[in-house]
Amino acid sequence: MVRTPTPEDRFSFGLWTVGWNAQDQFGAATRPWLDPVESVHKLAELGAAHVTFHDDDVVPFGSDDAERDRILTRFKAALEETGVTVEMVTTNTFTHPIFKDGAFTSNNRQVRRYALRKILRTVDLAAELGAETFVMWGGREGAEYDSAKDLYAAHQAYADGIDTVAAYIKEKGYGLKIALEPKPNEPRGDILLPTIGHALGLIAKLENGDIVGLNPEVGHEQMAGLNFTTGIAQALWADKLFHIDLNGQRGIKYDQDLVFGHGDVFSAFATVDLLENGFPGGGPRYTGAIHFDYKPSRTEDFDGVWESARANMRTYLILKERAQAFRADPEVKEAMEEAGVFSLSEPTLNEGESLADFLADRSAFEDFDVEAEAKKGYGFVRLNQLALEHALGARG
Repeated sequence: MVRTPTPEDRFSFGLWTVGWNAQDQFGAATRPWLDPVESVHKLAELGAAHVTFHDDDVVPFGSDDAERDRILTRFKAALEETGVTVEMVTTNTFTHPIFKDGAFTSNNRQVRRYALRKILRTVDLAAELGAETFVMWGGREGAEYDSAKDLYAAHQAYADGIDTVAAYIKEKGYGLKIALEPKPNEPRGDILLPTIGHALGLIAKLENGDIVGLNPEVGHEQMAGLNFTTGIAQALWADKLFHIDLNGQRGIKYDQDLVFGHGDVFSAFATVDLLENGFPGGGPRYTGAIHFDYKPSRTEDFDGVWESARANMRTYLILKERAQAFRADPEVKEAMEEAGVFSLSEPTLNEGESLADFLADRSAFEDFDVEAEAKKGYGFVRLNQLALEHALGARG
């Protein structure tokens, strides 16, 4: 029996998820607008701890200051009434036609300046609401045509924009961290910073990169044909996994934004195993919100919307239980030992061993029996089968 989610589970939902009116490129909306205040109350009932939002999700684009204040006062009251908190805020720089050629990387300098002001205004709001993370997804930062962009200048403008926002956060003493969200394509033909690795490369060159990390999304990495668990493992290793977006995806196609686990469930199991149990040999752990960034299917009414929100949390809790049983299984521990999983965390050089000592150690090379060692198997298939059986609930 799956237990009921509670705030201690740290589950978080973007207001743009349950609030999506289900309009796509080929069809009109199948659901009406959903009041963010109603979303906050309903998600609290379901056991969520946090909500997140784009600026335009709560305050419609173009609202004047009086309307903005009225909307935010009502929204803050809903947070107070429910105990739900805002753990992350982001900025929409992709919907309005002004951003059709990007925000920080638009060929139009005035658009770049407008985007920076819009983003800094949302940073102020994030700090006001007590958020810990400010996500930046450059959904329009890219092109459909290779000749349309000076790609050197585009990367420099992107870096300058992020650095400016990070410097502003520091100047204000907000304590926020920035999390970049990679995606390879859609809505642009090719988006800059398409994967975790690309984003890490840019962060390494930032002047204020110490407060800039990542917000990887399951579907975005899998759209590029990549392994999401491997990606977030590298982000953890680099101490840059500041936030995470969980959803479901079936292969290299459009961004499906399915319920978490409704795509590649075995990959989802591996992701939950890493998030909940950490690396087998020890290392940094993810302790942030368990955030769902998905879209309820266009086929659903509002009952289906709330069922889909519940499904994300139920799936995560099921996989968490399975992953904990997997790691606690003595046979799994034995299989990991035989496969050398724990050995990998042992340094290749001995403690205190110099390079000269290593080169003088004949057992490392000259006397090493290559042929005999090459005949040995690693037992990875057995270990993976044990993981699969735990993921499917075939083992206790």
